[in-house]
Amino acid sequence: MAWGEITGERLAEAAALIGKPLRRSRLQWIETATRDAIRHFAWGVGDDNPLWLDEDYARASPAGGIVAPPCILYAVDMTIVAPKLSGVQWIYAGTDFTWFDRIRLDTRFDVEARLVRQEMKSGRRFARWVLQTGEVDYRDRSDGRLVARAVGQVARTPRGEQLKAERGGEAGSASAHRYTPEELDGIEREILAETRRGPEPLYWEDVSVGDALPPVVKGPLTITDIVAWYSATQGAMPYGGAHGDAVRYRRRHDDYHINPETGAKDAAGRGHLEAATGRDVGMGGAYDVGPQRISWAQHMLTNWIGDHGFLHRLNVSVRRPNLVGDTIRWRGRVTAKREAGGAMLVDLDVEARNQSEIVSAFGTATVALPSRKTGPVPLPLS
Repeated sequence: MAWGEITGERLAEAAALIGKPLRRSRLQWIETATRDAIRHFAWGVGDDNPLWLDEDYARASPAGGIVAPPCILYAVDMTIVAPKLSGVQWIYAGTDFTWFDRIRLDTRFDVEARLVRQEMKSGRRFARWVLQTGEVDYRDRSDGRLVARAVGQVARTPRGEQLKAERGGEAGSASAHRYTPEELDGIEREILAETRRGPEPLYWEDVSVGDALPPVVKGPLTITDIVAWYSATQGAMPYGGAHGDAVRYRRRHDDYHINPETGAKDAAGRGHLEAATGRDVGMGGAYDVGPQRISWAQHMLTNWIGDHGFLHRLNVSVRRPNLVGDTIRWRGRVTAKREAGGAMLVDLDVEARNQSEIVSAFGTATVALPSRKTGPVPLPLS
């Protein structure tokens, strides 16, 4: 059996884990939402919301103190549930997050994770691949309360020589977009014009179906942006760590990439930082991290709902690479309004388009808003 192949035997080994608790230590960068962890996550996604960063401001808000950006949970557990299939590339495909309460300062988490589904797939980019779906519960260690749940999806795809064999040649590359000075100036102006509702309440009664959200612009993406994400959420841990830790991890899990220049084993995630490896795994070049892009959608939504709103659900599918040099614009639009469980909810469609208007990620969101009739958002939500 060749290393990195998707075979019936390997699929059966992974399927045998469905429903069973999985070890998570290497997918947890933090376990407590400390002041430092919150600040570092906000810096890592470029979100300077004072609810996350300014103690005096946050104390005067409905939260009553500093809270964490909802997607900081990626640093508590990356939601990558991709067991077995050694040597088979994994690519993040999306997350369906549901939050039931704010993530308050110094909340300490226990995490429970399990594989819930595994499906064989075929498509344009990969002739044969596997979609693994996992469920992760985040519980407040102090009382066992469920703070949030994430359903994460990971695509297990060919890499390297196997991918080239499937495609009859090179794995493929993409040309970087060359911006004009005018384009770059326009992008910077959009970024600097970003709006945040802040302390002014957005009432449920004032939202209408069809309303568009102020966009959030991220880009042109740089290697530094990707390193900032790793620094905030995971370091090298999902890839085995560094030095001796990495050697021990690769011996146990047989999960690595072969450096074509040295022949040495290297991190399976190096394609995020190096164009040649990104091409080798079929992504076209160096590319962002899926949860990073999803966190930018959270940035847009929390800007829009302000301090009085609550992000209840964010379900995003990541469908195309966001390459170094690309510029992403996250946009949203209201699709419905409803009342459920005593909460006044607004449903939205969200999508990310690059500078060429190609959609790279899309999904839905639900937010809870204060109401002139029923009052503040009743937290925790059910």
